[in-house]
Amino acid sequence: MKTVHFLVAFVLLASASPLALASDPSPLQDFCVGINNTGNGVFVNGKFCKDPGLVIANDFFFQGLNIPRPTNNQVGSTVTLINVEQFLGLNTLGVAIARIDYAPNGGENPPHSHPRASEILLVMQGTLFVGFVTSNPNNTLFSKVLNQGDLFVFPQGMIHFQVNLGRTNAVAFASFGSQNPGLITVANAVFGSNPRINPFILARAFQLNPNVVKNLQAKFWNNN
Repeated sequence: MKTVHFLVAFVLLASASPLALASDPSPLQDFCVGINNTGNGVFVNGKFCKDPGLVIANDFFFQGLNIPRPTNNQVGSTVTLINVEQFLGLNTLGVAIARIDYAPNGGENPPHSHPRASEILLVMQGTLFVGFVTSNPNNTLFSKVLNQGDLFVFPQGMIHFQVNLGRTNAVAFASFGSQNPGLITVANAVFGSNPRINPFILARAFQLNPNVVKNLQAKFWNNN
């Protein structure tokens, strides 16, 4: 009798295992609040699909990443991101790409993270100092100097950066493991949030004088 009970339990467990092992797909935007009436829906986790019978070769084609971008801004870099919003052929494929142009003598892609993707960076021109920081409590910095043809990978969600060490322009291409990797630039998020975070909260968090925080908030609000 015990054997029969064991076999019944085993069969029930086996039949339930596909459900137990199932998982939600990774999110493709910051949030997606569920609705009962789809007529009120605005965003979906991805995009609606084109009729396969109407798909043409140009749906999978994009050009223009060979064109240099200006870098005369506060950080000395320009990121040209090609995700599903710019290139509809990427929908459901789980990939995106970006061209990054760096100004000479310290042009940087400032500390940021991608909440929905890991990134692999390929240096096409110049010399870059790159790195990422692991999560608490260790906060370990992994960094490297990269030259033309070198690769470096930034794990999903980790804060990372790149800086041009050379006296000439630098160019890199970044590939992402998501059609919409997302971007959180640390300084913009902290000091340029809308509405602003109370400066006394940030002063304690960063161990700064509140007036310094207010000055930083004014700068980033002017840039937003």
